[in-house]
Amino acid sequence: MKNNRYLPEGYRIGTAENRSYVSSLAGLERAMTTDAICEAPAIMCDSENYDLRVDLGGVIGIIRREEVQLTGAGEELKNIAVITRVGRPVCFKVQYIDTSGRVPIAYLSRRAAQLECARCYISDLVRGDIIPAKVTHLERFGAFVDIGCGIVSLLPVDCISVSRISHPSERLSLSSRIYVVIKSIDPATGRICVTHRELLGTWEENAAMFAPGQTVAGIVRSVEDYGAFVELTPNLTGLAEPRDDIVCGQSAAVYIKSITPERMKIKLAIVGVYRGEILRDNTTPRYFINPAETHHIDYWRYSPPGCSKIIESVFT
Repeated sequence: MKNNRYLPEGYRIGTAENRSYVSSLAGLERAMTTDAICEAPAIMCDSENYDLRVDLGGVIGIIRREEVQLTGAGEELKNIAVITRVGRPVCFKVQYIDTSGRVPIAYLSRRAAQLECARCYISDLVRGDIIPAKVTHLERFGAFVDIGCGIVSLLPVDCISVSRISHPSERLSLSSRIYVVIKSIDPATGRICVTHRELLGTWEENAAMFAPGQTVAGIVRSVEDYGAFVELTPNLTGLAEPRDDIVCGQSAAVYIKSITPERMKIKLAIVGVYRGEILRDNTTPRYFINPAETHHIDYWRYSPPGCSKIIESVFT
């Protein structure tokens, strides 16, 4: 991680430092003086101006509509972008505090926090950087993830894992805290696309957890005329002989007949199938790269040495 000042929204809200800023008028004044980025929950969007009300205890926190989100040149802020902040942590900088009334009012800017994040953090990211992210929205084509101060990037569904899934919800959950790799950066718009599968291990690393003769749990991911593909891990799938009683999404007990690294093949025999998927923790993926120690990769090869089929990611 290049700079922990610009974390996804929700990461700093429970920290002692953040609480020291948002729990009192003096703390908010200190946040304004030091130009700190703070977080608090948005609790209301008014119906007249679409301003956000932020919970700051004994101080009224207001984010004017025009300060809710950083937009590109010529891009119009939609009301839905404001409304959907309600009930969620929002980051902000304190612009000024009005103490003339009975209750102090702190005027805040999420846009200012995002602008600093974009200029001082996101603009320095390069392809291959490994960064923290938080899942904010799931669509069939991919997951939207917050990569810093509410700035969102797309994680395409085919980049979530090597094993194919039909919807991101099969692998991720809303608000999941994950890590991602910078896949591409559009030079014209600055929009970033990210990937995730490179963190989930190579074929060899995943296959090393299994051996012929074992009976293990899996998930049926696709059914073809020639057999069924059963996921053993998010980055490892084997092929079982066809059966008439299996459908996608079922849990299965499979017997491992053989593992052939040079062909990247695992032959399976289905012992039994059951309704529903195996219960898995979608909030904490198992990473084979430690993001706390490795902050960047230039190259990742999924295929084992000697395999004619090459699956790789190049970030240089």
